[in-house]
Amino acid sequence: MIIIQFHHLVAFAVALIVAFFATPIARRIAFNSGAVNVPKDNRRVHKKPMALMGGLAIIAGFLLAVLYSFATKDLSFFLNYLAKPKTIGLLVGAIIIITMGIIDDIKPLKAKIKFPVQLLAAIIVVATGTRIIAISKPFQGAVATVPSMMIALGDIFAFLISVLWIVGVTNAINFIDGLDGLAAGVSGIAALSLFIVAVIRGQDDIAILAVSLVGAIFGFLPYNFNPAKIFMGDTGSTFLGFVLATLSIEGTIKSVTALALAIPILVLGLPIFDTSFAILRRLLNGKPITEADRGHIHHRLLDMGISHRMSVVILYIISAGLGLFSIALVDKGILPSLILLIILVMFGIGGARNLSEINELPEDKERIRHTSIIKDGAVEAAQLEAAMSEKKEEKAQEGENQGEKKNS
Repeated sequence: MIIIQFHHLVAFAVALIVAFFATPIARRIAFNSGAVNVPKDNRRVHKKPMALMGGLAIIAGFLLAVLYSFATKDLSFFLNYLAKPKTIGLLVGAIIIITMGIIDDIKPLKAKIKFPVQLLAAIIVVATGTRIIAISKPFQGAVATVPSMMIALGDIFAFLISVLWIVGVTNAINFIDGLDGLAAGVSGIAALSLFIVAVIRGQDDIAILAVSLVGAIFGFLPYNFNPAKIFMGDTGSTFLGFVLATLSIEGTIKSVTALALAIPILVLGLPIFDTSFAILRRLLNGKPITEADRGHIHHRLLDMGISHRMSVVILYIISAGLGLFSIALVDKGILPSLILLIILVMFGIGGARNLSEINELPEDKERIRHTSIIKDGAVEAAQLEAAMSEKKEEKAQEGENQGEKKNS
């Protein structure tokens, strides 16, 4: 049973309000510091310079909501928690990611500089205790609930896979940030899914973190949805990726009640798939994996003739479907989740086959529509002409009547 506490709503509201009113401030800071994105190639869909660093508003909303929620919940426990190595590692890693994002928005950094910095942040986080410790055994009929249903990872492998996960998700959100509101919306849906999973499993601390992130994103999204007034920039996309990666480890993989990697992979399925496909595509074409191109999912939707907004909405729905499946997996088990997945996939495939025609009319219907327009136009013209003639006759009759009255 999903029971949302009042303090969850408070955290959401604080994050949303702070982020909403902080975004115009972040926009001014971006223009004053030169953090502006100027369109230079066909890969960018916007046509005018746009302010970056909108991520500062998301960060402000998230941090203030988290600090307020934990401080008012249990101040002594919160202060003790801040002193733990794991918490210090998370804070240091987040500071590194935020600093790199700000610098990159002002003066773009090369991948050979950004990747080692991301790696350093991930290593610090994992070394201080945030790591994947086990995965579920495959081909089970239920969610893993006891250690015997899990495969414990060795220290070295756990360390490596945890670092890879954090760096991978951080970049996945960054890569999908190609349309107005896309990365923010997908991240918000992922955070909302993680929040519901945490509530189901009674993980209140994780729930507060997740719902605070949702609120901060929703506060920023009105400025970022098409037509965007500001972009989140690397400050926002890498921060969101970093937080979602660490949150998914702490919330869904941490204990033996987790379904191992299945939940976070599903929740973050869209950016993970898009990034994996991009890497594979570039390797097959003999290009560096860090080289940007126009082969991402959102670019393909635009190339199919689908509008900017509709492309974003379609990807929102896909993310929501994956999030719903992950929630059902935790709450209902595998069989009901598979039934849900089959239903979603059936309608998804049916709709996807006709996506390219969403802005078009079939030839026969177009011809019928064109003919009906011509007929309607002819009828309207005839009606107008008849009305004018009738009006002239009435005026003539009135004139004759007045003449007769004068003679009499």
